[in-house]
Formats: sequence, structure tokens, C-alpha cells
Amino acid sequence: MSSVISSTDVNGTTVYSPTGEHLGSIDHLMIDKQSGNVAYAVMGFGGFLGLGEAHHPVPWRKLRYDTSLNGYVTDITKEQLEGAPARPENWQDDRNWATSVYGYYGVAPYWL
Repeated sequence: MSSVISSTDVNGTTVYSPTGEHLGSIDHLMIDKQSGNVAYAVMGFGGFLGLGEAHHPVPWRKLRYDTSLNGYVTDITKEQLEGAPARPENWQDDRNWATSVYGYYGVAPYWL
């Protein structure tokens, strides 16, 4: 089995809780241009049939692929997703915001 995957194959992949609860799906990835590291998986959750769906960047390190589920598993709860720090305008360039998000999810930032 290959250890790499195309980003087009990641988009739309389901994200589950450790108990198998469907939390949402990956909308797209954010990749650090200098290091090449995947910084975030922007996850869509909530809503119905795509309406009212919220999108939050989740640190890539909080996801692990589970072949039996054909999806990603995270220990992030639905409540954590709903209470995640709001994204400011130009959030992708705001290192202070990124640091707070990584701290919120209890993981070291990818740049450390």
C-alpha cells in the first residue's frame, strides 16, 4: 500500500470520531508553501445536504487514516469543532491565530 495520496483523493473523505461517529468530511487541504507540510485539513461539518455547513481548519496531525473505515479518525469532538476559534480574514497568513488553533486542539504547530 502506498504511503502517499493525491490531495484530490483526500477531498471529500469522511472524518470519524474514535467511536465511529461521522463528524464531517475534508473539504480541502492547506499546504505550507515553504516546508511542503500539510498544515490543515479544512473540514466541513454540520448542516444538511451541504446547506449551513461550517468549515474549520483542523491541524493535519489530529487526523489518522483508518483503512477499515476508508476515512480519517480524530479525537476532536463535535463540540470542539463547533467551539473552534473563529477564522479572521486572511486567517491563512495569521501566525498568531494558527498558534491559537493548534493550542486549542492540543497539538504542537507544524512549524515547530
